[in-house]
Amino acid sequence: MPEHIKKKLEEEIRRLEHELAHELPQEIKKAAALGDLSENAEYHMAKQRQEFVNARLGQVKKRMAELSLVNLANIPHDRVAFGSTVLVYDTSKDEKIEYKLVTSEESDVNKGLISTTSPIGRALIGKQVGDMAVVVTPSGKRELEVLKLTTIHDTEE
Repeated sequence: MPEHIKKKLEEEIRRLEHELAHELPQEIKKAAALGDLSENAEYHMAKQRQEFVNARLGQVKKRMAELSLVNLANIPHDRVAFGSTVLVYDTSKDEKIEYKLVTSEESDVNKGLISTTSPIGRALIGKQVGDMAVVVTPSGKRELEVLKLTTIHDTEE
């Protein structure tokens, strides 16, 4: 797992755990002191926030566990995969575009960082130089020809 992603997720876990253990119990206690819980908006909002924070904490911890299982040695050296930088020719737009396949936490389409789980990312995974990838988008099908590939192994050296 890339170190900056690990730090980002660890920071979010710390923040959520602090809110869950310290801030929300105080809010709930304060709201409960206001009286009738059945019509107490502050109490219900604090309880809803507590449920949300709990759920988000579970999601982030699960994602952290998933990313820690990624073994970079298993990533192919000659095919598009996580960490690859790919130069493609988009036949529908008649232009060359460079994409880097990253985790969903890092994705930023404006910077050419696309998630491996995005439609373009999924279409490119496993392709080699010279292969065509067909991407179905809301505006129609796009054909991308892989012109150049730099894998995560090429960039680490």
